[in-house]
Amino acid sequence: MNVVLTGATGFIGQKLLNISCENFDVLALTRKALPERKHKIFSELFDVTVSDLNNAEVFIHLAGIAHSPLSCDADYELYNTKLTLFLAQTAVKANIKRFVFVSSIGVNGTSTQKKAFSSIESVSPHNAYSQSKYDAEIGLKKIAQESGLELVIVRPTLVYGPNAPGNFGLLTKLVQKLPFLPFGLADNKCDFIAVHNLADFLLTCAKHPDAAGHTFLASDGETVSIKGFTNLIARGLNKSIVQLPIPTCLLRLAARVIGKSSMAEQLLGNLQVDSSNALEVLGWVPPYTMEQAMASLSESKK
Repeated sequence: MNVVLTGATGFIGQKLLNISCENFDVLALTRKALPERKHKIFSELFDVTVSDLNNAEVFIHLAGIAHSPLSCDADYELYNTKLTLFLAQTAVKANIKRFVFVSSIGVNGTSTQKKAFSSIESVSPHNAYSQSKYDAEIGLKKIAQESGLELVIVRPTLVYGPNAPGNFGLLTKLVQKLPFLPFGLADNKCDFIAVHNLADFLLTCAKHPDAAGHTFLASDGETVSIKGFTNLIARGLNKSIVQLPIPTCLLRLAARVIGKSSMAEQLLGNLQVDSSNALEVLGWVPPYTMEQAMASLSESKK
């Protein structure tokens, strides 16, 4: 299968390239050279033309900008919404059959209370980033309806793995450097997805005949607390840690004092998703358990 990929130099894109070698002929549209990988370099992806898409059958779109203090609302709209729709329209002109768009779980909201997020409930984008992803989803659905393009939308939970950015990277550094963490009393419920599993899932969405027209909330299917999650990180790094029994209300208060309330909520709040339609529609089961995926943390340090 011929696949066009954006975001190939990113955390998820690199893993997808690594596991796609056998069954997929992947062309990366990138701003950086990819040694030993099939690619075309662009100063801006807005420069992509129909002839650049190389008779591909599927377009997997990972590129965009994530949460950054240096980005303004207009940047999110330009690169997460307008660029996505431009590439989809170019894909239609190139007769590409399917467009797989990696959106964000933030489209559903910041946290869950009584029940998990699902792909069929109302959405609640909570910031400019998640709004830009949702706006892209709306525009893509219109393009698909008008053109017949097969659209697959994937909203991943927090993605973890070796060299992951964001909160997971921070947690990994803390486990490496400290003999203790303050999550002994944390009993929140969160879903995550290993980068190994997400890459496998995206390739399943690229080829499965029944994926078209669906929105999937991608996760490992294992709900854990931040205490359990960091314990698994420690196990993956072959480290021993002690979880101090500090009330979560005090952790939230300390975070508020230093201006990190948002980060504290991401770590201590609940965020569960119903990813059952991945199994029901695609027959997809994550190839790695969370513990197996965490084992790659120590392997990456060798």
